[in-house]
Amino acid sequence: MSAKRRVFLSATGAAVALAATAAVAVAGPVANPDVPSASARPGKQAAASELRVMTLNLWHGGAKVDDGLAKQLAVIEKHRPDVVGLQETSGHSARELAEELGWDHWQSDADLGIISRFPFTSEVETSRAAAGVRIRIDETTGQEVELWTAHLGYDPYGPYDACFDGMAVEDIFQREAQSGRTPQAEAIAKDLAPKIAAADETPVLLVGDFNTPSHLDWTEATKDSHCGYGQVDWPVTKIFEKAGLKDSFREANPDPAAVPGNTWSPVYPKHEGSTGVDEPQDRIDFIDYAGDKLTVKDSVSFVEGDPKPVPDQAGNVWPTDHAAVLTTFTVG
Repeated sequence: MSAKRRVFLSATGAAVALAATAAVAVAGPVANPDVPSASARPGKQAAASELRVMTLNLWHGGAKVDDGLAKQLAVIEKHRPDVVGLQETSGHSARELAEELGWDHWQSDADLGIISRFPFTSEVETSRAAAGVRIRIDETTGQEVELWTAHLGYDPYGPYDACFDGMAVEDIFQREAQSGRTPQAEAIAKDLAPKIAAADETPVLLVGDFNTPSHLDWTEATKDSHCGYGQVDWPVTKIFEKAGLKDSFREANPDPAAVPGNTWSPVYPKHEGSTGVDEPQDRIDFIDYAGDKLTVKDSVSFVEGDPKPVPDQAGNVWPTDHAAVLTTFTVG
């Protein structure tokens, strides 16, 4: 993918960093570095008849805008998620946000993070380019969920191959594997398989920046928005669907022509930001789930304000180059 987009760990580097978790930032002693921080328990631990789940790519930990942490906090405080899967934390943002909010957190030493107003109840587990933890969302019943956050490989990028180079679909799919996304998704699906099999008891959430469009979005009805391509069965989203995960945004908004839900990119309308050819606009951030105790009530992708494009983004109210996604589930 173009260097104009964010840079983060390679697939190999991400796996190593996640497996190490040696730099998990906490307040107070921790016997095992894989144990998520319990430095500040959430102030509210009441039963959750609803669960608000957010995914947010922080764009180099908020470094690309002025007062990034304050702007990230404003987003979270306004939209009131219960749990958030983070990407591009730069090794510090999950800890900083959790300390400000008084929430539980897990922080990798580079990319991923999870924050929650509900308490963590397990050690962190890792997969390729993903990590997850169990969270108790109801102290009365003991109901828990598994929340996993993922950040898949970014280069080559499928919409560029399609829209800039006009590649055949089979060639695009070969490049999807080259990017690392396809094998990463296969590994995550394999690692989550036993959890998904038990998801009717403990629901599973997989959120994150998948760096790929969805097969639910590139259809004959939307071909005019996707450089003339009709149905494209993008491998990553097909892998997760086959694994038993459902796309919460498309559950709530089944018509991609009416509600595209694009998350890439509010600050790249053009390939150079404000100049160059039109940047392909796509939904590449997802909240997937499994388990019949969760029912999608609503799902939105959103930004705040009217972000200026790169390179004039520093003063934006919106702290990142992605839209956020927020899904509200009913629980029970």
